[in-house]
Amino acid sequence: QVQLVESGGGLVQAGGSLRLSCAASGRTFSAYIMGWFRQAPGKDREFVAAISRSGESTLYADSAKGRFTISRDNAENTLSLQMNSLKPEDTADYYCAGQRYVAFTRLAANSDSAQMYDSWGQGIRVTVSS
Repeated sequence: QVQLVESGGGLVQAGGSLRLSCAASGRTFSAYIMGWFRQAPGKDREFVAAISRSGESTLYADSAKGRFTISRDNAENTLSLQMNSLKPEDTADYYCAGQRYVAFTRLAANSDSAQMYDSWGQGIRVTVSS
């Protein structure tokens, strides 16, 4: 498994932006499909975005489309989530997650399912004030 550590969370006003980062340890980051999930207080964990090993393929939850951008730098072992036009309902703990996968350019069919991922960060809080 890869070890993951998130950073970049905090408090932001509605309409503002934040960029989350996820640093991965080890030399096999490029072997993993990576994803972002979030969990709001009292709610289930939900999918936000995923990216293939190469970075060529991405998938977004409807709530993230047009506002969030997932990206990765395999040379630097980092995953990012640029979040723009933030809304109070984006308030949650955000988690990065990874899953080893054979295909390099495409995502798995269930890349939006938390059960697919076996490496998780500790989570970071994002609070959007109205």
